[in-house]
Amino acid sequence: MEPWHALFRQIINGAHLTTAGDLAKLVDDATARVGVVVQLYLTDVGQQRLQPVRAEAGPPLLVDSTTAGRAFQRTEIIAVHATPGYLWVPVLNGTERLGVLQATLPTGADPDDHWIREQCWVLAGLLGHLVMSKLHYSDFLHVVRRATPFSVASELLWQLLPPQTFACDELVVTAVMEPYHSVGGDGYDYSVDNGRARVAIFDAMGHDMHAGLTTAVALAATRNARRNGLGLLEGAELADEAVRQQATAGLKAPFATAVLAELDLATGVLHYFVAGHPPALLLRGGRMVKALSGTIHPPLGLGHLAKSKPQLGREQLQADDRILFHSDGVTEARDPRGEQFGVDRLVDLTELHEAAGLSPPETLRRVARAVLDHQRGQLQDDATLLLVEWSRAAARNVLPAP
Repeated sequence: MEPWHALFRQIINGAHLTTAGDLAKLVDDATARVGVVVQLYLTDVGQQRLQPVRAEAGPPLLVDSTTAGRAFQRTEIIAVHATPGYLWVPVLNGTERLGVLQATLPTGADPDDHWIREQCWVLAGLLGHLVMSKLHYSDFLHVVRRATPFSVASELLWQLLPPQTFACDELVVTAVMEPYHSVGGDGYDYSVDNGRARVAIFDAMGHDMHAGLTTAVALAATRNARRNGLGLLEGAELADEAVRQQATAGLKAPFATAVLAELDLATGVLHYFVAGHPPALLLRGGRMVKALSGTIHPPLGLGHLAKSKPQLGREQLQADDRILFHSDGVTEARDPRGEQFGVDRLVDLTELHEAAGLSPPETLRRVARAVLDHQRGQLQDDATLLLVEWSRAAARNVLPAP
C-alpha cells in the first residue's frame, strides 16, 4: 500500500510547479516506484480519436475500433492479458470523459487483480483532475486534443462552455456540438446547485464570428442573471436586451434562438422558456411523449420580451425521464438526396442507444456521429445536442466499477 500512497503524494506535490508538458515525466518518475509504465491518451474534442500526450507513443487510436476506444466508450476498465499485462483505464474529470490511460504492469502482475485495478483507477482520476487544471495555464494540452484546427469563432465559444458532461446522484447532463472545430452560432450552458439544475441551448443567426459573438453575449447574459439570483424569465429578458444592443449602424440586428430550463431535482418539476428555438423533447420508456413547446416566444435580441408578458412552460417529470434539447442543424441535416435527419430518427437513435445500456454521453456521441454520417461528414449548419436525464441509474452508469 505504501508505495502507491507515496506515488500519489509525489504526483500531487510535484504538480504544483509542473507545466502541462512536464506532466508525463512527473507521472513516469512517480509510477517507477511500483514498476508501472503509463501512457496517457486524450480524446479530441470531437471524441473520434484518442490522441497520445507523448508523440513517441505512436499514432492516435480510433474511438470506434480499438480496445482503448471501447474503454472510453463504455467507461470501463479493460484488462489485456499479454506479457506484460496492461490495463486500459478511462480518464475522467468528475464524469467528463477526457481519454484513457494505458497502464503496463510489472511482469507477473495480474491485470484482473482488484487491488491493482483500484490503484490504477485512482491514478487515472488524479490525472484527469490535473489535466483539467493545467488546461487553464497552457496551450499544450489544447493542441493535443485538436485533430483539426479551430476557427476563431469556435475558439471563442469553447472557452465559454462548461464541460460536456456532469453528473450527480439524481441527474446527468451531457452535450455535443458539431462541427466542433468550426461551430459558429450554437452554444449550451448548465449549472447544478442547491437541488436545482439550470440548462440552456442557443443558436444565433448566421454561421460566422458575428454569430459566435451573439451566442457568447446571450450565454453570458443568462449566466449573469443566474449568478445574480434571477429566474428564467429575468435571464431571458437580460439576454434579449444584451443581444439587441449588439446591433450597429447599417447592420441587421442579431438574434439568437434559445431554450432555457430549470429542473427541481427533488420533485422533478421542470420549468422552461422557449425563444424561437426547436422545442425540447420529453423521452420516456423508449419513446417520445411530447415536444415541450409551451408558449413559444420570439428569439432573443428582437426586443419583444420587454413589451410582452412572457410565460414559462411547466412539466412534471417521472423518474428516468430524459429531456433532449437540440438545434435545428440536427433535425434539418440533409443527405445527398435531400432527406432530413428528422425528429423521429433523432428520437429513435437516442432511445436505441440508451436501451443498449450506453451512458448518456456515449449515446449523444453516437447520435452526433449519425448526424455527421447523414450529411457525409460535412454539416451545412451547426448541430448541438444536450441531454438531461433525471435518473439515479443513469448517474451510476457514467462511472466504471474497478
